[in-house]
Amino acid sequence: MTRADGMNYAPQGKPRPVVGKGEFRFAATALEHGHIYGMCNGLIEAGGTLTSVYDPDPDKVARFVEAYPGVRAEASEQELLQDPDIHLIAAAAVPSDRGPLGVRVMKHGKDYFTDKTPFTTLNQLRTARETAAATGRKYMVYYSERLHVESAIHAGDLVADGAIGRVVQVLGLGPHRLNAPSRPEWFFRKEAYGGILCDIGSHQIEQFLFFAGCRDAKVVHSKVANYRSKDYPELEDYGDATLAGDNGATNYFRVDWLTPDGLGTWGDGRTVILGTEGYIELRKYIDIARSGAGDHLYLVNGEGERHLELAGKVGFPFFGRLILDCLNRTEHAMTQEHAFKAAELCLHAQAQAVRVE
Repeated sequence: MTRADGMNYAPQGKPRPVVGKGEFRFAATALEHGHIYGMCNGLIEAGGTLTSVYDPDPDKVARFVEAYPGVRAEASEQELLQDPDIHLIAAAAVPSDRGPLGVRVMKHGKDYFTDKTPFTTLNQLRTARETAAATGRKYMVYYSERLHVESAIHAGDLVADGAIGRVVQVLGLGPHRLNAPSRPEWFFRKEAYGGILCDIGSHQIEQFLFFAGCRDAKVVHSKVANYRSKDYPELEDYGDATLAGDNGATNYFRVDWLTPDGLGTWGDGRTVILGTEGYIELRKYIDIARSGAGDHLYLVNGEGERHLELAGKVGFPFFGRLILDCLNRTEHAMTQEHAFKAAELCLHAQAQAVRVE
């Protein structure tokens, strides 16, 4: 796992299997983004058996097989889709290809686990919703900035336990390091990546819905800009948005590709959750000028002030819950509607964004 480049950030936790070896078999495909490694790590640690991989790029496959010895390299996507022993296919395709790939996976009777952002158009979302309903298969999304961050997981438990009362506002900051030379060509084409609010903004909107307990929300205002990346005219390196939830909670988030080289990790991701009885601040990946470790949680409520260092102490329960959901056809890891609603709102935020020149 590299701390310098978010594209190759792949957290690793402790094995916490929920099934025996071979009981849940999954495959990987579309190795366009390094998040596929984090996705596979999480499923393997939860007891999943990674059986096979396909990508048209032999170099990507070679690196993947080196990381996961014993995984079988297939000659085509169809071999994965038609394998009756595979329960789920994990993929990190070019963002504009993620929706159509998920539809193919579901139509072949398998569950689908995709990197964010899951869609780049509302039409892709509509087709996926229809296919999921018709097939009964899952279209799950790797919203890693909550699901693969121990401080965020513990924050969810504190909120559920009433530690800060009713959540009324969520503030999300999602800066990322651009590191342009390491990025593939599609990363700089808006049609392919969908826009900054659609892409990394999807993390922020999903967290708002989750922490505030919203089933729906409206995008009140959004903006995008290209401040520092003029060599890449289709790239948006800044975006922000304000949302209002259906339960009265509000959200503001900012995302950008402006992280300076001097920061000790790929982005100083933070979340502040304001409740009627207190607040929580998450410093997810670094506590600048104090600690190079991540997963710091600050809690202030009627009982006082607390600072919790949570790296290696909480784990990543989403992956085990997802495996059991796939086997038992339940929705404990994440509901399908929640996954789709976060995607829908980021598409609306992107579509109505004001371009700041």
